[in-house]
Amino acid sequence: MSGKLGGMVADPRKPAPGTKLVREWGGEEHMVTVLADGFEWQGRRFKSLSAAVRAITGAHWNGWRFFGLDQTGGAR
Repeated sequence: MSGKLGGMVADPRKPAPGTKLVREWGGEEHMVTVLADGFEWQGRRFKSLSAAVRAITGAHWNGWRFFGLDQTGGAR
């Protein structure tokens, strides 16, 4: 398999679609769902995990680090 989807290179860190990423932030638990073509948080869709995390925190974060994911999409 080439790692390409629709002409774009797939990110090897991205967990399988349907995976739920959970993190507490600001005293609340936030859950982001991995989609085949992005991420979803509170009914909103995002192209990148970092964009979803920006919506959660109001600041720029590396989405993979925010959720404690390593280079393979597994937990650190």
